[in-house]
Amino acid sequence: MQPQPWPEVPAQTARVAKRAFPRGALAIRIRDELGSWYEDEDFAAVYPVRGKPGISPAQLAMVTVLQFTEDLTDRRAADAVRGRLDWKYCLGLELEDEGFEFTALNGFRDRLAAGGAERVIFDRLLDLLGQRGLVKAGGRQRTDSTHVLARIRDLNRLELAGETVRAALEALAAAAPGWLAGVIDASWQRVYGQRIDELRLPDGDTARRELAVQYGRDGYDLLEQVRGPGAPGWLAELPAVQALRRIWIQQYDRELGEDGEKVIRREEREHGLPPGRDRIVSPYDLDARYSEKHGMGWLGYKGHFTETVSDPAGDAPGTGRPAVPNLPTDVQTTHAAVPDVAMTSPVHDSLEAADLLPGEHAADSGYVPADLLVSARQRGITLLGPLLADTSAQARCGGYTADMFAIDGDNKQATCPEGAVSAKWAPMRQHDGKQAISVRWAAATCRDCPARGKCTTATWTGRQLFLRPREIHEAVAAARAGQASQHWKDRYKARAGVEGTMAQATHVTGIRQARYLGLDKIRLEHLAAATAINVTRLDTWYAGKPLDRTRTTHLQRVNLAPAA
Repeated sequence: MQPQPWPEVPAQTARVAKRAFPRGALAIRIRDELGSWYEDEDFAAVYPVRGKPGISPAQLAMVTVLQFTEDLTDRRAADAVRGRLDWKYCLGLELEDEGFEFTALNGFRDRLAAGGAERVIFDRLLDLLGQRGLVKAGGRQRTDSTHVLARIRDLNRLELAGETVRAALEALAAAAPGWLAGVIDASWQRVYGQRIDELRLPDGDTARRELAVQYGRDGYDLLEQVRGPGAPGWLAELPAVQALRRIWIQQYDRELGEDGEKVIRREEREHGLPPGRDRIVSPYDLDARYSEKHGMGWLGYKGHFTETVSDPAGDAPGTGRPAVPNLPTDVQTTHAAVPDVAMTSPVHDSLEAADLLPGEHAADSGYVPADLLVSARQRGITLLGPLLADTSAQARCGGYTADMFAIDGDNKQATCPEGAVSAKWAPMRQHDGKQAISVRWAAATCRDCPARGKCTTATWTGRQLFLRPREIHEAVAAARAGQASQHWKDRYKARAGVEGTMAQATHVTGIRQARYLGLDKIRLEHLAAATAINVTRLDTWYAGKPLDRTRTTHLQRVNLAPAA
């Protein structure tokens, strides 16, 4: 890379583009309003200091953002650079500029992902917006997540085993065909010559188990061959071979028996398969995971988007145009099995690093665990979201729930609704490592209580409560009380607006179906998509367009007011 300043728009390009787009266009308006927010030096860490000069990474970054505003493929984006006047204007190119090969975009993404520089795409525009006062700390923000389908086929366990061996063989055949020909015979070609999911696999359970064991033996044999004395040392480092090794650790085991070494599928052993959050589902994408939410299952990832919430009171009168547009301020990407609750703190950490911590943060119940109410408050954030409902046996039958007990933390005792005082108060640590307090009532106290049926089903002991530490307990009690107020409900209505961002991310930028393989590249995809959303919303705002209204029919617009 040889850093160059962002080019000015050539006079001829400006003249022709303005004539072709008299009302403006997104790429033209963004160039006029924002100029360039990328510099070649921003990407210096991922480029070598020697070698043939490459294409400007700042321009490739801008093309990537424009690409996502229209959900274009790399090939179509490269064609747009060559043939579209508005893109040439934005990039500062001469009319006769021939652009670049579309493969340059893939190479650019590879560099960013390998160098851990994915956030540069998003953060540089966010920095500029902060300088212009369009995003700032202390306001209102909201967060939600959406599921992302990995770019892989859905394989059952038998297909996964066979396809993993086949993928390793394909990689070895491409990298070292001469070596591979010396370690396998023609039977391997017959079994693994085409994709496993295109074959007709056996229907019977016995035959399928035998085939699974055969795949297991072949996989182990291949792993031993690539580590054998006659194999080049680099073969074992091929990604497909590494995938075979990792998947075989999860799916198979070997043990010595009377008939020699025996290959066993993990489900037949005591410890079984690893949990879903760790289980690899494809040899082509080792980061994708299976998850379920609201009865829907998918293989892939999650994207967590956070955006600002503009104040309707600041709208320009009669225009429907907000004083400041709602703009994404953070994007987090995880595999599908990571729960939303695990991402609240990372979102706050990222916003704090960008000096954009909100004063109020609205999210659904999945992002609002009891512990974070206190930690968020310590950062100056009011975490606004409904706490999960009480699902205890008492709550289900209308009995005495934990919030009906009077807690006296100073004297370390609690009083039940019938007036009985607890007999034991002991700090403890729960199975998930969280600190808690165990509060017990004596068995004799509860045994003769007339309300025993509403309170506990224990036969030999009295009622027991598990309380969080005092600060958390009081924060939860206050939050539950606040949820019932109309003021809280009115404030929380703002969270629903984030669904529009989810729709824009999936329908406009196309992130529902992942374009790439691997968590690093999916993260880059989501950051580019969020940047494209910011660009699209800024263009709408600069053009003075009102926010979309709910679609109405011609009949609904007819004035049926009675004549005077």
